[in-house]
Parts: sequence; structure tokens; C-alpha cells
Amino acid sequence: MPLSPEQEAEITEQRNAPQQTLRAVSDGMEAHLYTAYPVLDHGFIRVVDYMGDDAAICQAARVSYGKGTKSVQNDEGLIRYLMRHWHSTPFEMCEIKLHVKLPIFVARQWIRHRTANVNEYSARYSILDREFYVPAPEHLAAQSETNNQGRGAVLEGAEAARVLDMLRADADRAYDHYEAMLSPEEGRGLAREIARMNLPANVYTQWYWKADLHNLMHFLRLRADPHAQYEIRAYAEAMCAIVADWVPLSWQAFSDYRLGGAALSAAGLDCVRRMIAGETVTQESSGMSAGEWREFQAVLGQE
Repeated sequence: MPLSPEQEAEITEQRNAPQQTLRAVSDGMEAHLYTAYPVLDHGFIRVVDYMGDDAAICQAARVSYGKGTKSVQNDEGLIRYLMRHWHSTPFEMCEIKLHVKLPIFVARQWIRHRTANVNEYSARYSILDREFYVPAPEHLAAQSETNNQGRGAVLEGAEAARVLDMLRADADRAYDHYEAMLSPEEGRGLAREIARMNLPANVYTQWYWKADLHNLMHFLRLRADPHAQYEIRAYAEAMCAIVADWVPLSWQAFSDYRLGGAALSAAGLDCVRRMIAGETVTQESSGMSAGEWREFQAVLGQE
């Protein structure tokens, strides 16, 4: 498990010291609280704190106190209505705080989601560990020939071994120089804030990341998508499992309308109506560009 002894001791202490509370509690989330789930080769994700549950979303939408006479079925229907019609503010009533250990290049993708509160491990103050992300062989792929920001065929044999050797050797050499600059044999060590600049983007960092449920779901819609980069998708999928237990009604609605649903343009909707009426629609008669038509066909399962 990629945790320090101090972190393991802290987690054990937290899990063995339950607190009484009058606030809303999600039994599903309580089972996850403080537990660190491994991601990639040295990373992890764990819930440090959370606020709210499915009932809190419904309460905010109704602007009422307590559960009243509303049934679970009514709550489920309301949540699905809110999700279906993009009424996002009630979902902002729930929040989650995560402790994440991740490679720096993944963190730089992640930080593009600016609607969150972040506090990252400071390499100006502390020394980074000798931990680097190196892809598993099945995730070592060539550049895609059709997607400028995607992967193609998996590298194999001698070609894969050569790349893995270079990744490991470059990371170790950079860290050796990092250590040497911090603690030279003679004189004073280089300032940490300067020495860190020589480290590669696959070195691990850590942060606390807090977001409300609405913005978390926006993150997951993009980063749990099959087209997202594998490394950040691995973290998103771990988060999906946690959210599904935290707010099961909201998760089901999100899965149906966001992850499993699709949006159509006016031209796409017009094409669907024409197809239902029995018309044969082609790209030329659709009013769409070639790229739009390919995406439209993919939505309909007609690639």
C-alpha cells in the first residue's frame, strides 16, 4: 500500500475514534471514510470529510426543514427531475474533501477543474519522495494516428522494454541530481524551491481537494469518460465508486442522464425525427459536417 507509516497510523486512529453527530450522515460514505484506495503504482485516494446526502439535495430543492412527509420515491423522482433539467444548485449542497496522491502530470490535468479548493504538498518546504509513475506494460501505447491527444496501439516486446528502461533511468537520474543539489558534499545545499525544478512530471505529489457534488459530477463526466487519459481516469473511476455509495439516488440519475446519456444538436434531433418517419438520412442531407456526422452515428451506435 503506497502509504507512509505515519499516514497509516493516522488513518487507523481516525477510523477507531467515531464521533457522535447531529448532522446528516451517509452510511455508504461512512464505510469509505479515511480508507485509502490504491490508484496507479504509488497513488491513492481517500475521503477525509464530507457534507450532506441525497436528502440534503431534496431539502435544498424544497427549501424546507427536515424530511416532512416526503417518501423515498418522491426524493428519487425529484433528484431525477433536477438532474434531467440541469438544476444544479441543489447538488452544490453536498461536498467532499479528498486526500489524493498522484503524479504531477495528472495533477496538472486535474487542476484545470477550477471550481474546487486545493492545497498541495509544498516542494518549497518539504522534500519530495523518490516515487515516480511508470506505466504498466498494457498502458504503454504509441501515439494515435487519428487523435492528436490520444493513444494508439500498445507497444510490445523490445520496443516497450526500451521505453520503460528510459522512463525509469531518467527518473532515477533526475532524483539523484535532486538529492545531490539539496545536500552537496561541500558548501550549502541548493534551495528546495530551485532544486525541485529538475524533477520530471511523473514524480508523485499529494493534495487535499474539496468540491461540491455538482462540480464533482462535472469532473467525473469528463474524466471517467473512456476517451479521457487513462491515468486520470483511474482516479475518476475510484471516485465514482465512492460517490455511488455516498449519494446513491443522485449517482443513478447522474449515470442515466450524464454518463449514459447523450446531447443532440438541433440538426441531430431533426435527423432522428426524419429517421423515425422512415427517411434515409445521409451526411450530405443531414446538415452536419463530416466530424459531426461521425459523432452522431456513434451516439446512435451506427459507427
